[in-house]
Amino acid sequence: MKLVEPILGLHDQLTAWRHDIHQHPETGFEEHRTSQIVADRLGEFGIEVDRGMATTGVVGTLQVGKSGCTIALRADLDALNLQELNTFEHRSRIEGKMHGCGHDGHTVMLLGAAWHLAKTRKFDGTVHFIFQPAEEAGNGGLTMIEDGLFEKFHPEAIFGMHNFPGLEVGKFATCSGAFMASMDVFDITVEGVGGHGAFPDKARSPILPACAIVSALNEYVGSQVPTPDDLVMSVAQIESGDAVNVIPRTARIKGTVRSLSDTAQDAMEAAMPRIANGICAAYGVGCIVDYKRHYPRLVNDRGQTEVAGKAASALVGRENVDIEAPPAMASDDFAWMLLEKPGSYIFIGNGSGENGGCFVHNPNYDFNDAILPLGASYWVELVQQQLPIAS
Repeated sequence: MKLVEPILGLHDQLTAWRHDIHQHPETGFEEHRTSQIVADRLGEFGIEVDRGMATTGVVGTLQVGKSGCTIALRADLDALNLQELNTFEHRSRIEGKMHGCGHDGHTVMLLGAAWHLAKTRKFDGTVHFIFQPAEEAGNGGLTMIEDGLFEKFHPEAIFGMHNFPGLEVGKFATCSGAFMASMDVFDITVEGVGGHGAFPDKARSPILPACAIVSALNEYVGSQVPTPDDLVMSVAQIESGDAVNVIPRTARIKGTVRSLSDTAQDAMEAAMPRIANGICAAYGVGCIVDYKRHYPRLVNDRGQTEVAGKAASALVGRENVDIEAPPAMASDDFAWMLLEKPGSYIFIGNGSGENGGCFVHNPNYDFNDAILPLGASYWVELVQQQLPIAS
């Protein structure tokens, strides 16, 4: 593995920064402390800082030489609304919030690259370091764009990176085309008639039809979606009732639909209200279905994906970089930025087993500090390859 030596020497400092951010997680559009840390570090490095886009977004700009070429690198800032179960020293100090997806590590890897690039200035062109808030279902990427991100900054290409548990340390994975799924969100309200638990015949429970809806939707995904391998539906919340002896009036079903194709996405969006309304009609209760398309598919540009693969290969060898990896059914609002600019998104291995193998969005997850220098080195290699100094 060929890493940037000065960044290796910064490993302890990167780890300390990451642990501090991990201890103080902030969720979408509330990343005030985190964005202040980012802005302070960038300023200390001598990088121009722009703040306020999407409330807590930060963009650092470093221009070196005379080239007019410009690229952008993006990291996400926000944490999850999730209670951490880890007991290590740097665990979250904020009740009900944790960095359960590794955005603390993403932020620090990009800061590490910014430090080195500002110190050495061994490239010719302009780099924008984009630190985006509210990736976790908050559409922070879209909000930054709506706030004028690409009207103020004009990169020719943009790149993103995410850790991936289960992928070994020292490996990268990506592909051109659809690399991550779209994300739709649904909220189904079943409206029944409340009553006493001892007299169910005098009420109309919303719970039985709600259960039937969940079962029917899962059956539909497995048997009737035109391209089932392109779609995943997950019911994540069921809410109903306040007491064990009271039949509630309403029940709510909430979740997401992820898709890699228009065909599957369109089929699910059409089927959900049909299935829910049909079941509720059979039970004699009402139904309201709210279905919204939230994130688009993340589509990597072929040329920029080859660029990303080349940069990763320079560090870990071509045999450890898969540029034809299967798409992931997870979603990321970096997709909005790729609709505006050509670019590519890549996975960096977070490790397996006890060393980084716990999957994201799990209360026991933690970013693997061992990959901080590798991620930062990837960003440096990418910049130096794309913005080379003329010989």
